Amino acid sequence: MKPFEEITVRSLKHGGRPHRTWRARLEAREGSLIVLDAFFDAEVKHPILGTIEAGTLSKEYFWTDRWYSVFRFGSPEGGDLLKFYCNVNTPARLEACELTFTDLDIDVLVRPDLSYSILDEDEFERHAEIYSYPPEYRVRAREALDEIVSLVKDRRFPFDFNSGVAGGLKESL
Repeated sequence: MKPFEEITVRSLKHGGRPHRTWRARLEAREGSLIVLDAFFDAEVKHPILGTIEAGTLSKEYFWTDRWYSVFRFGSPEGGDLLKFYCNVNTPARLEACELTFTDLDIDVLVRPDLSYSILDEDEFERHAEIYSYPPEYRVRAREALDEIVSLVKDRRFPFDFNSGVAGGLKESL
């Protein structure tokens, strides 16, 4: 795949059940990191995130060897940071023009001041029981959550604000 190529992102739930689908553009790929650009084409009302306006920019960081992804939401007017939304998920797979991952329920909301809230741990536990998540999911989800929190606290990529995409790519490898 080449930079600026359009792809489809498919978020799945355990067992391959479709969860969400959206279009994005490949910005960069270096090593295990995949950086996408997308935007919300319609207003979304979310119980925790509030209203996400149509036109909100989403810079999306996926890794093929990490159990999480990070979304940087920017204002429609100029891309000013609104918040980060981090998903605990299986490593991303990019094949042809499609990126897929399995969402493991736990999320981390990171505000512009880098304060954060961990969301949906109870949902993860409930779904782990209902859907018989493999034992590895529990271990990997906990490790991913710890790594996200560490990156935020230490202000490392993509929460450092200074490196930009190019500098952050090299740091994140």
